[in-house]
Amino acid sequence: MIPDGLSLLLGLIDGFTIYGEVESAEPYGSGHINHTFMSQWDQAGTKVRYLHQRINEKVFAHPDEVMENIRRVTGHIAAKLAAAGTPERSRRTLTVVPARDGKPWIRDAGGGWWRTYLFIEGAHSLEVAATPEEARFLGKSIGFFQKQLADLGGERLYETIPNFHHMESRYRRFYDALSKDAFARVSKVRDEIAFMRENEERGSALVRAVREGRIPERICHNDTKMNNILIDDKDSQALCVADLDTVMPGTSLFDLGDLIRTVTTRAAEDERDLSKVIFDLSFFKALLEGYFSEALEFLIPAEIALAAEAGRNLTQIMALRFLTDYLEGDHYYHIARPDHNLDRCRNQIALIRSMDSQWDKAQELIPGTGR
Repeated sequence: MIPDGLSLLLGLIDGFTIYGEVESAEPYGSGHINHTFMSQWDQAGTKVRYLHQRINEKVFAHPDEVMENIRRVTGHIAAKLAAAGTPERSRRTLTVVPARDGKPWIRDAGGGWWRTYLFIEGAHSLEVAATPEEARFLGKSIGFFQKQLADLGGERLYETIPNFHHMESRYRRFYDALSKDAFARVSKVRDEIAFMRENEERGSALVRAVREGRIPERICHNDTKMNNILIDDKDSQALCVADLDTVMPGTSLFDLGDLIRTVTTRAAEDERDLSKVIFDLSFFKALLEGYFSEALEFLIPAEIALAAEAGRNLTQIMALRFLTDYLEGDHYYHIARPDHNLDRCRNQIALIRSMDSQWDKAQELIPGTGR
C-alpha cells in the first residue's frame, strides 16, 4: 500500500521543474515536523535525487512566507558563493527547485503545501557534540552561516513562528496557564514557579536589548542543533546549514544561546539525575572559539558582551516553555512518561544553576572582557 503522503506527492511531482524520468519515491528520514520523501530520477543516464516535503501547517501557519524566506536566504548565499568562485556550490547551500509556474511550492489535492530541494549527496550530520573539537566545529559553522546573511538586504524576513524566542511573550502565556490551572498542577510545581518569577527580569535581557536598540536585529537560524549542519563525507568539513524553516529576524544571540544550552552539558535534556546536568567550561570555551572565529567580523561589542547571558537566557526560555506545557496539559511537546515536561523543566533549571555557579569563569572567556 502506498502511504497517503506519497500518493499526494506522486500526484503533483511533475509540477516541479525536474526533468527526466522518475524511478522511485519513498519516505525519507525521521523528522517530526514535516513529512519528507526522496525521489530518484534518470536524467539522460545520470541518477539525480530530490527531497520533497509537505510543510506542517500546524507549526507554520503561512507556508508561503516560510518558502519566501528560504528562497531569499538560499539565493543570497548562492550568489555570494558564485561571486567568490566557490566550487561545488550546489552542495554548500540548499537549492530550492521551483514549480513550473515559478513558485517555490505546489499545493496538493487536499490543500497541503509541498516543496522540493536538490538532494545534497555525500554528506552526513552528527546528533551531539561529543568533544570540545566538535563543539568548536559547530560554533564555527553557525558563525559562518550568520556571517553569510549579515548583509542580506531588502524587506524584513517574515516571522515564520511569531515571538518564538520572545521571553516576555512566553511569560505572558506562562502566567495565563498559572491563573487557569486547568489541570490542577500548580500546587506540584511551587519551586519551579518561584524560580521563574525570580528570574523573569533577567530572562528578558536579550529581547529588551533589541527593543532598546542596544543590539541589532539580525537574521538567525533559531534551531541550531548539530544535526542541522551537513558535513562532507570526504573531508569532514561543514557544507551548509539545513532545516531553514525557522530562519527569521531575531538576534544572533538566539543562535549562540541555543548552542550553549545544548552543547555545554553531556546530560540529555530530560535527564532526571540532576547531578549529571553540569555546565562544561571546556565545551563552552571551544564553542566560543569556533563561533567568534567567524562572527567577530560582524558583531558589535554589545552583542559579544552578552554571549554568556545568551546561553542562560535560551536555557531559561526552554525551562519556561516546558513548565508552561506541563501546566497546560502536555499538548505541545511529546511526552513518553508522566511528568516528562516537568523533568525537562527541572533539567534546564539545573543547567542554569550550574552556569551561575561558574559565571565569573565563563565571563572571562568572552572576547574583549579585559579580565
